Amino acid sequence: MTPTEAQLSHPFFARVWTLMSAHETEELTRLRRANLAGLTGRVLEVGAGTGTNFAHYPDTVTQVVAVEPEVHLLEHAQAAAAVAPVPVSVSGQTVETLADPEPFDAVVCSLVLCTVERPDGVLAQLYAQLRPGGEVRYLEHIASVGWRGRLQRFADATVWPRISGNCHSHRHTEQSLRTAGFSIEDARREWTLPRWVPLPVAEFALGRAVKPAG
Repeated sequence: MTPTEAQLSHPFFARVWTLMSAHETEELTRLRRANLAGLTGRVLEVGAGTGTNFAHYPDTVTQVVAVEPEVHLLEHAQAAAAVAPVPVSVSGQTVETLADPEPFDAVVCSLVLCTVERPDGVLAQLYAQLRPGGEVRYLEHIASVGWRGRLQRFADATVWPRISGNCHSHRHTEQSLRTAGFSIEDARREWTLPRWVPLPVAEFALGRAVKPAG
């Protein structure tokens, strides 16, 4: 497939991420399931990657519309969609280029808001795509404090985004969600590696960001 203007091509990262997805830890899989639990109706998944989430959607979801602009990951996501337990369609669009006239009941973001160039613009688009009372389910790398926060800032300013698909580990994603108009509920922090491990992405934020109903 030839990348379109809206698509991205990071072949090195795509190979690494595909390998990591095929050998995902039980802890991260548990967090994925927790992030999707209780979803109903029509769902937009942003940055589907290899489609790792698709197998874990509950049968109360009637449709998943997924976008994955990285052309190499898109192929894997489409294969995963074909065997998903719920109806899933995957395109190579970005959220900014997605034109869907019907509002979504929920949006799922898993390890993607750290990679987008303009997170505030993406969150504004997600807010517009959701019905009143809809929610964003997020599982994201998040800014830490102390020595790990300093490590994140150094990593983000040097090599980390180049080798990890533009991941920026020191982002205040929950603050950005509030600025976009969402109310944060059920938020918590989780660790998938021992706290002493000197990696910028050992800590995750998991939660629900709700669009006001009125």
